[in-house]
Amino acid sequence: MSFETILTEEYIKKNESKWSNRTILDYLKSAIDMHPDKVAIIDKKSRYTYKELGMLVDRVALGLLELGLKKGDVISIQLPNWNEFVILHFAATRIGVISNPLIPIYRDREIGFMVKLAESKMIVVPDEFRGFNYPEMIERLLPEWPTLQHIFVIGEKVPEGMESFSSLIDVPWEEQRDTAVLDQITHDPNEVTEIIFTSGTTGEPKGVMHTHNTVTFASELWIDHLQLTADDVIFMASTFAHQTGFLYGVRLPAIYGGSAVYQDIWNPEEFLQLIEKEKITFTTAATPFLQDTILVNGIENYDLSSLRYFAAIGAPIPRTLVKQARQKLPAQILSGWGQTENGLVTLTLANDTEEKLASTDGKAFPDLEVKVVDSIGNNLPPNVEGNLLVRGPSLFVGYLKRLEMTQAEFDGEWFITGDRAVMDEDGYIRITGRNKDIIIRGGENIPVAYVENVLYEHPDISVVQIVAMPDVRLQEKACAFISMKQGAEPLTLEEMKTFLGERGVAKQYWPEHLEVIADFPRTPSGKIQKFRLRALISEKFSESGVIGGGQ
Repeated sequence: MSFETILTEEYIKKNESKWSNRTILDYLKSAIDMHPDKVAIIDKKSRYTYKELGMLVDRVALGLLELGLKKGDVISIQLPNWNEFVILHFAATRIGVISNPLIPIYRDREIGFMVKLAESKMIVVPDEFRGFNYPEMIERLLPEWPTLQHIFVIGEKVPEGMESFSSLIDVPWEEQRDTAVLDQITHDPNEVTEIIFTSGTTGEPKGVMHTHNTVTFASELWIDHLQLTADDVIFMASTFAHQTGFLYGVRLPAIYGGSAVYQDIWNPEEFLQLIEKEKITFTTAATPFLQDTILVNGIENYDLSSLRYFAAIGAPIPRTLVKQARQKLPAQILSGWGQTENGLVTLTLANDTEEKLASTDGKAFPDLEVKVVDSIGNNLPPNVEGNLLVRGPSLFVGYLKRLEMTQAEFDGEWFITGDRAVMDEDGYIRITGRNKDIIIRGGENIPVAYVENVLYEHPDISVVQIVAMPDVRLQEKACAFISMKQGAEPLTLEEMKTFLGERGVAKQYWPEHLEVIADFPRTPSGKIQKFRLRALISEKFSESGVIGGGQ
């Protein structure tokens, strides 16, 4: 498949001095050569040294060639944080195949759209994870995917017509095909290597395309910022199909030649145990992960002395949480902001004051720039709220098959993030809101228009609007305001959730609260005023003394 991107020769020339022009394969080879016996990746099931990882990557790459996959093809990977994800991504990259990470919580509606748009030739899923049967979903969706040729399943229950992943990873393909063929495949660092979907504002997910250079640059920034060496051990519980998990869990360890510890289901007690056992030195996750960690009973009984950094991103860190975390963890607490389109853009510094940490989302990494502008693009003075724009070498190269949509998101070289922010005199930003209609629930984007469109399919709903409501732990949850058609009985929260589940909407996207109202606040032109709905639900819970209810 060919990819229409916004990458121009002029843009390449401008950034080539900033890019390393290396692929993840170059870094992996260096890590294997320098640290062959160092443990590279660890999950619940297994642990592999760099030498073992390299061998498995080549083996799976040869197996993919045996299947007929070739450079430019796309494979979709809907796996938890398991070693197989890492091996498969590196193996696909080895033969020039593009990786399409898919979040495990996605169900029929999301997966059906994403795999079809990506024209994936292959998909890999678990047989079961957290009680969900993935092969059954794939069977339901197969008629929608004319390009799909191979379905691989990890686990014991492999339905007829699908293939066991063991046939890729356990079969010694290196004895059947010459490994030298892998070295003959060339890789242009400006070729697309990742297609990762982000929640859209139009009800349709957007396939964000990244090149080797853009994703590698985004990861390399961490090395100088945190002074990472091959002795560092990262912990990753954020799903690999989020850009956080993909860039900093799957790829970053190979870049600095260190070790990675993975968790497929977030468990703060287990996290503390793993710090003690594996000598974890840093992690990055959504802010609720930090809160969960410091609330663990008996946290003082664990040896956490190895932990140097905890970067909490995706939602602001409440000031009280910063103070509590500093008391209970030996790590420096950092806060930052980024997007799927550009990776992490801003991050606080290790020696920043508590004021900067608790009230800002950090300042831009070197070679990345942010600015705050008014509605017509004029730069605003410090501490004045406006639209946040960003530019730099980690920016994506387009939305898949949506060139016009991509171009509309840029003002020259500046990407219009859709977020609103203020910037202080020192260049530190604070995210204040979003122009895009997205709720961020504990670091997870909730695509409001998409869920609204599904609810509009309910035969008894007349109008639906979903807005953010405050929550102590997750910062935001989703509240659905609906009005019923004449004569219809009011919908209950459980009935709404059942309807969304039947329509294949991921549970993570279901609103936690429902308000049935007769009339919506509107402008004179008839447009619904969402800001008044947000104020209404905030006031309701404020008066009740409960923030973030679920009834």
